Amino acid sequence: MVQEINFDGIIGPSHNYAGLSLGNIASSTHAGQASYPREAALQGIAKMRHNINLGLAQGFFMPLDRPNIDWLAALGTRTNDAEPHIRAAAYSASSMWAANAATISPAPDSMDGKCHITPANLQTMPHRSHEWPGTLAQLQLAFAADHFTVHAPVPPPFGDEGAANHMRLCSSHDSAGVEIFVYGKTGGPFPARQHVEASKAIVRKHNLPDNRVIFAEQSQQAIAAGAFHNDVVAVANERVLFAHEQAFADRKIFYAEVKQKFPQAEIITVPADKVSLTDAIKSYLFNAQLVSLPDNGPDGGMALILPTEAKETEAVWSYLTKLIAGNGAIQKLYPVDVRQSMANGGGPACLRLRVVTDPELVDPRFIATPEKLDNIAGVVKKYWPETISPDALTDDSLRETVQNARMKLLQACSLMELDA
Repeated sequence: MVQEINFDGIIGPSHNYAGLSLGNIASSTHAGQASYPREAALQGIAKMRHNINLGLAQGFFMPLDRPNIDWLAALGTRTNDAEPHIRAAAYSASSMWAANAATISPAPDSMDGKCHITPANLQTMPHRSHEWPGTLAQLQLAFAADHFTVHAPVPPPFGDEGAANHMRLCSSHDSAGVEIFVYGKTGGPFPARQHVEASKAIVRKHNLPDNRVIFAEQSQQAIAAGAFHNDVVAVANERVLFAHEQAFADRKIFYAEVKQKFPQAEIITVPADKVSLTDAIKSYLFNAQLVSLPDNGPDGGMALILPTEAKETEAVWSYLTKLIAGNGAIQKLYPVDVRQSMANGGGPACLRLRVVTDPELVDPRFIATPEKLDNIAGVVKKYWPETISPDALTDDSLRETVQNARMKLLQACSLMELDA
């Protein structure tokens, strides 16, 4: 049965706060603080378990091999000899944010009837620019069936940040949809990470018809406020687009095109005088998972799976409680604790990549069950470091601990072919 599967990145054992992401306010704010990789991974696992309990299909991806020795060698250095910012980039566990792993076009959208997958090149940020080979290896393994076409990344110089800048509107997940590609323009205080030429290349590679594609520019105001990806200020699910008033450069033109290409669209705009950009970004209101609950789930309908920070931000929670009281499309609110990820700049939606397909077509090793999550949690509790401070990145014992922990997880999940 075709359905949406959320694939979460398991938070890796090298999760640390090095403040590498320019324009990511949370990342910059917590730079230099101690991180808690074990707690972070267990929070992510608990979120996956929560989603399964709601009746949602759930998958996962493995952490990448860190520190990335091959990348350091290509730069002519080694872990202990590298300059601090290069060493930190080699240790980065940012592949945990699977929303940046790839852009997905489900089979109903493409003219050749294939589900197309393009891994993001992530070239704008050095610490993420070396993720794609490891991500590509997982995507090729998980989606090896003929139903899928896994492409190479868009080549430089056009930055592509994956599904964090991509939305899809449809009457149901298994029907043809309209795909929205959000891009930014340079010129503000922070880099715009999604280039329009990268989005255009993906449309061509994915064989998408022009009448089912929309390109929308993210507002400079949103990027300057810390919305380094579109999914910090907007999210879509089936017929619903849920967005901040200041998310897009020209909201009226964008909304008109949405209505023209997908007349059934229900657009919910959060007014800036109710929720400021500052509060939206601080709480990651829009970095929620907007999901359709199955008929056998709690009451059916749509739900927002939100970070607990949204509940703790008065203006945000006041708006949301009034929203669900209005008996609209969004009926339920489920706060989840992903504080360790949030402190590094990623909420519930950052942690997942949405793939619409039949789960039977996916390599079953990447599909989550409660038993598998128990097994993964057991490995995390035993092998993940409890804490990492930035100065620990020079310690050989940390490198050995991190590499051994990942190896134990690959063994537990029977995915040793991913061993670099």
